[in-house]
This record gives sequence, C-alpha cells and structure tokens, in this order.
Amino acid sequence: MNQALLRFYHALPPEARSLIATGRGAYLRMWRYDRRTEKQAQEILEREHWSAARWKSWQEERLAYVLHRAATRVPYYRAAWEKRRRNGSQASWEYLENWEILGKETLRENPEAFVADDCRTWQMCPEHTSGTTGKPIVLWRTRQVQREWYALLEARTRYWYGITRKDRWAIFGGQLIVPVKQRTPPFWIWNAALHQLYLSSYHLAPDLMPAYLEAIRKYDVKYLLGYSSALCFVAQQALRLGVRDLKMAVVVTNAEPLSDLQRRVISEAFQCPVRETYGSSEIVGAASECEHGTMHLWPEVGYLEQLDGRSPVENGVAGELLCTGLLNADMPLIRYRIGDWAKIDDGARSMPCACGRTLPRMESLEGRVDDVLLSRDGRRIGRMDPAFKGSMPIHEAQIIQESLERIRVRYVPASGFAKKSGDEIVQAIRERLGPVEVALEEVSEIPRERNGKFRAVICRLPRSATQSLHENPAREANLRAG
Repeated sequence: MNQALLRFYHALPPEARSLIATGRGAYLRMWRYDRRTEKQAQEILEREHWSAARWKSWQEERLAYVLHRAATRVPYYRAAWEKRRRNGSQASWEYLENWEILGKETLRENPEAFVADDCRTWQMCPEHTSGTTGKPIVLWRTRQVQREWYALLEARTRYWYGITRKDRWAIFGGQLIVPVKQRTPPFWIWNAALHQLYLSSYHLAPDLMPAYLEAIRKYDVKYLLGYSSALCFVAQQALRLGVRDLKMAVVVTNAEPLSDLQRRVISEAFQCPVRETYGSSEIVGAASECEHGTMHLWPEVGYLEQLDGRSPVENGVAGELLCTGLLNADMPLIRYRIGDWAKIDDGARSMPCACGRTLPRMESLEGRVDDVLLSRDGRRIGRMDPAFKGSMPIHEAQIIQESLERIRVRYVPASGFAKKSGDEIVQAIRERLGPVEVALEEVSEIPRERNGKFRAVICRLPRSATQSLHENPAREANLRAG
C-alpha cells in the first residue's frame, strides 16, 4: 500500500477499516482455498509417514523438473546458462551443485526476471518479503501454488494443533494497521472473512495492554499466532495484570526463533501448548513443531543444502541454508541464500520421532546468518538463548557482538534481578564464546526492527568475517578492535 492510500486508510473510522480488511480477506480466501483444500490436506497428512528413501526419490524427481523449467523457461537463469556456454563451460544445469548461489540483492533488483515466461504476473498473486534490511522483495505465485501452499499450512499447523479455519484467531504481525502515533484503542482490526483479529505489534506498551487483552476476550479468540517477542510481551503483561481467563487452544509462533524463556511465559499466561513454526515469503523452506517438540521440515516446499563458508556440512551439523524452492516452479529460486543458519537431520539414520511422522527434522534454528556470533577461534555460535535460562528474572534481552572480544547485552530486568543475575549472564556468554568482555546495559525496552520483528542477537562484524574468518586470518586483529 502506498503512503497516500495508507494515510487515507488510517483516517477512516475503525468500522470502515475492518470492513476493508474483511473485503481483502474475502479476496485472499478465494485465492487460498477451494473445495479441494480438505482433500489436499489429507493427502499431505498421509505423506508424513513416507520413508526417508521415498522422500529422497520424490525430491530428486521434483528437483529435476524445477531445474529444467528454470534453465529453459525463466529469463534470468536461461540467460545465465547461455552466457556460461558462450564462455566455454561444459557444466550441466541438471546438477544442482553447478548452479550459482542466488543472493537476495540479485532477486530484489529484477524479480520479474525470475518468473517463467509462460506466466503473466498480472494473473498471479503478489507477495512481499518483510524487508528487514532494505527494500522488500516482490514475489509472485499462481493460484495453484497459492492453494497448494495453504493446504500445507492447513495440514501442518491447524490439523496438527487441533484448530480449524472456522475458529476465531488473533495475529500479531508487521502490517501498520493503525497509525504509530495513535494512543487510544482500537489497535486492531477485525477481518470477518478469515475470522481473524489483526493486532498491531507497534503499540505493545504496558499501559495499553488492558485494551489488547480485552479485545482478545471480546472477539472470543481461540488461538494466537505471531512474532515470538510480541506474544511473549503480551503474556508477560497478562501475568502482571493477573489476567487468567484467556485460555487458548494453542499459541503458534513464527518469524522469530522461540526461546525456552518465551515458551514458558507464553504457556503459563495462556494455559496452552506453544508451537514454533518456520517459513518465509519466498516459500523455499518450511517447518512446524509437533506435539513432541520436534521441528519437522516440509519436504514438498524446498530442497535444502547447508554450507559452512563454501563447504557442505554433514547431516546434523549446523550450517547456512541454501534453499531451492520445489513448490513454486513458476518463480523458481535456485540455491537461494535465505539468510538462516540451522541444523538439519534428514531422518535417514535417526530414530523416528515419538509422534510417528517420518518427516526430516530441523534440529535447531540457530538464527539469521547475520545474527550468528563468531568466537576468537573461528567457531560460529548460533542460539544464545540458553544464556538466559528459564528462571532468569528478565523480560527480554538482546546480545550484540561489537568485536571478537567485546559483547554488549541489553536487558529489560524483571522483579528480582540483582548483581548475581548479571554475573550469571556474563558467565553463560563466556562459556559459549570464551574469555570476552561482556558489557551489561539495562534498558526499559529493546527497539524492534521496522517490520516489528525482534532481533535477539546482532553481529556487527563484517559479513565476510562471519562467513569465513579462516579465509583471511590477518583480519582477526581488526575484528578484535572492532
């Protein structure tokens, strides 16, 4: 939405804004669902018990189709392979390892060049990335792809968690649905077509929480979905205010890694299980958490590689994700650098999950590549939330690596925080990163990104250093000094 339309929308009374949201919801519902959705969801559930060998065969067949379509029908890739042939390359596009790695900037510069030439963008559904670090990327999906994607969401979130599309739900997202300067409710809109209460993540302040909690109660919400940090803040405030009647069927987190502390607080406030999910607007990789706490990957969505620098890593070892989309062959993204760091288990040699599903697992989502910290000896340290154990008296914390030898920790203290608590944080960080300087900074709140997301870890080292320090050891002295 452009700025003029956004200003007009914000000037409307709340009832009119909700009416517009409902109209938009009806349009989205038409694109996402049809009478085949339930059948597709059941077929997806049946595939969850395939063997690892069967999934491998299925992915290889689908990958071959996607690579052929990309090389022959997608302008960007077709031109790239023609250029390589003119330069005398004998590499075959039939092998994934022969493809160049695709960065976000390349996609952002000319997204239409990645749409197959037998498709028309005006007949497709446009989507946008959140634009955390710059201009959002425009993406396109056909109606068929959109419905396949939402059938997967239906099966592996709602079906898994015992909820349906007809249940009322609330979401904390990154859309600017009310002006930031607004200080009186409502800070939400009601989308009747999708049974959705959309709550602003830009107005989460302690004094406004009674209004938020009353809205969740008024609209009889059955489950919540949103950023882990936003949901945790609301849960903390509900506990602070003694609100105990907002029992949910489930709380589903997305867009940010979920820490143990956040899970505990959210579960306590809403008296329900908390399930973590993983995905992206590019739909090149996705996962959801089962009832036994395992993050299961969705093999239909993407073929995932893992690298440490330029080298592939072994199964079960953390690495940077390269994703090749398998679902959207009309805008295929090949070896796409999504920006995440994770540990994956393909399931071929591990014990089956207690839930009975044989889907491969995301053992851990370590965070964004830019958020992976680097130790002096070159180790990449991903998830740092264990440093803030569940009993730590803090509301939230942010770790910033300023140099190889200096870490800053911003934290919002809770009741009971004392010098001993700070010492425990320092010790936990040094146990993971070695003998570094740790500066503790008490703050009243931690700023969000412009899309409303919370970054628990920020690495301010040069990106080249986080990718491979050992490629240039002479750089280490400069990194130490920051």
